[in-house]
Amino acid sequence: MNTNKVRAGLLVLLMAAASATLAGCGAPPESGGAGGAKPSLCMVTDTNGIDDGSFNELTYAGLTRAGGTKPTVTISRTSDDYVPNVESLVSGDCSLIVGVGFNLVDAIKSAAKANPEIRFVIVDDGSIDLPNVTTITFDIVPAAFLAGYAAASHSTTGVVGTYGGTQIPPVTAFMDGFARGVDYFNKDKGADVSVVGWNVAKKTGTFVGGYAAGVEAKTVAQSLLDQDADVLMPVGGPIYQSAAEAIRDRGTSAALIGVDTDGYESDRKYQNLFLTSVLKRVDVAVAQVAGATGKAADAGGYVGTLANNGVGIAPFHDFADRTRPALGAKLDKIRAGLIDGSIKP
Repeated sequence: MNTNKVRAGLLVLLMAAASATLAGCGAPPESGGAGGAKPSLCMVTDTNGIDDGSFNELTYAGLTRAGGTKPTVTISRTSDDYVPNVESLVSGDCSLIVGVGFNLVDAIKSAAKANPEIRFVIVDDGSIDLPNVTTITFDIVPAAFLAGYAAASHSTTGVVGTYGGTQIPPVTAFMDGFARGVDYFNKDKGADVSVVGWNVAKKTGTFVGGYAAGVEAKTVAQSLLDQDADVLMPVGGPIYQSAAEAIRDRGTSAALIGVDTDGYESDRKYQNLFLTSVLKRVDVAVAQVAGATGKAADAGGYVGTLANNGVGIAPFHDFADRTRPALGAKLDKIRAGLIDGSIKP
C-alpha cells in the first residue's frame, strides 16, 4: 500500500468534511461518493484515528479501491462516539457501513438490527450473526508462527519477547503464534531460544493496560530488554513506538516485529528497526467485501488466511542481508506446511 497517497487523500477528505467527520458525531457527514452515481461506502473509525498506519487507514484504502472514490468517514475520538457515529451514517445515504475493530461490535449490531436494508461490515470480529452484516476476521496464529520462527532464528541472545496492550483474544492470538513459532524453531534446530512476556500454556504475560504509546508501554519494553530480549513484538497499535524508543535509548541492536501492517512501510521514523511484521491485510479484505454484489454480498464472513493471502509476514527489508541465508526458503516451506496441515501452529 502507498501510504503517502492514502494520507494525501485523507487530508483532502478531512478538510472537505471537517464539520461532520472530525466532530465524530452530530449531523450526517458529507458523502464521499461522486454525485450519487455509485453506492456510498462509509466507515466509522476506532479511537486510534484515521491516519493510524493500521486498521483505520487500511479500511479507508480498501473502501477507496472498492468504490473508486473517497468513502465517507466519521472519526471516533472516544468510545462514546461509536453509537452516534454509526447512527449519523445510517441517517445519511450510506449503502454500506464499516465498523473498524471489535470495539464497534455493539454499535454495528444494534444499527444492523434496526436497519436491515443497509449492509454493514465489522472488521476483526466474527461474533455478529445477522443477514446484513459481513464479518471480517483473520487466522493470525499461523502468520505469527512464521514471525516467531524468524525472530528465534535472528536472535543472538537466545531471548525474544512479546507483550500486548490488553489481554484479549485478538491480541493474545499474535502472542500464541509467536511463541509457538519459537518453540518450533527450537525443535527444528535443537536450540533453546526462550520467550519472555507470554506463556502459552499458562496464558499469562505482560500487558500495558491500554494501546497508547507512552511511559507505560516504554517501561514494559524496557523490562523485556532487561531480560536480554533482542527481538520484540509489541501487539497493540501505537505501543510499538514506545518499544522503538526503548531500543534506541539503549543503543542496542534489538529489532522489532510489527503487527497488522508492515511497520517498515507505515512508519518511516522507525523503519530500520523492523525485522518483519505480521500482516492482517485489511485493505484486501475490505475491498473484496465492499465490492461484492449479489450472492457474494450476502456471504456471512471473510476469513483471512495464509492460503488466501489474507495474512502473512512482511519482507525483511533492511534486515535481508543480516538474516540467515536459508531462512527465506525455510519459511516458505513452513508456510506450505501450515497451509496443508502438516505443521500445526
